[in-house]
Amino acid sequence: MGIFGRKSSTPETTGTGADLTALTGDYTVDPAHTTIGFVARHAMVTNVKGSFTDFTGTLHLDGADPARSTASLDIQVASVETGNADRDGHLKSSDFFKIDEFPAITFRSTKAEALGGDDYRITGDLSLLGVTKPITVDLEFNGAATDPFGNERVGFEGKAELLRSEWGLTWNAALETGGVLVSDKIKLVFDISAIKNA
Repeated sequence: MGIFGRKSSTPETTGTGADLTALTGDYTVDPAHTTIGFVARHAMVTNVKGSFTDFTGTLHLDGADPARSTASLDIQVASVETGNADRDGHLKSSDFFKIDEFPAITFRSTKAEALGGDDYRITGDLSLLGVTKPITVDLEFNGAATDPFGNERVGFEGKAELLRSEWGLTWNAALETGGVLVSDKIKLVFDISAIKNA
C-alpha cells in the first residue's frame, strides 16, 4: 500500500509494514527530536558532519492518495553547527552561506512517490543563497506511535545529495597534494519526528 495506508498493529504504535490510512493528516516537525544534517568531504580524506538546530517544518500525509502528500521546511542558517566554532563562523560568512543577506534555507515539495514497502521519495524546490533548484529526498518510514503525552507521532529517515556549486556555494582552497579542501558533493541526512496536529 502507499505511504500512509496502514493500520496500527496496536493502539499505541504502528511499526513498519502495516497500513497507515489512520495517519492521514497534518503534522508539525518536532525540532527537539529531529535532525537536519549534512556531510562534506574535507581535505579529500575525512568527513565533516554538521547540522542546523533552528528550523520549522510541516508534513501533510495522504493515505488515500500518497502523491498528494506534501512537506515544507524552513531552516535558519545561523544555527549551523559542526562542532568547531571557527568553522561555523566561516560557514556563516560571505565565503559560504552569507547569512546577513540570506538568513534562511527553504524546501517546498512538488512531488511525492511511494516506492514500495516503507520507501518513499519526495521531490521539491530547495532555495539557498537566492537560488532555487529541485532536489530529491529518499525517505524511509520508521513507524508511528502515541507518546506519553498523547501526541501522535510519525518518524522518517531521509537522505539526499547535491552539488553545492549549483546553489552558488563555490568557495574552496587548493591542497598542496592536489585536490581541494571542501568537496562539491554534499550529503544531506534527515531524522524526522513529526506530531499530528490536533
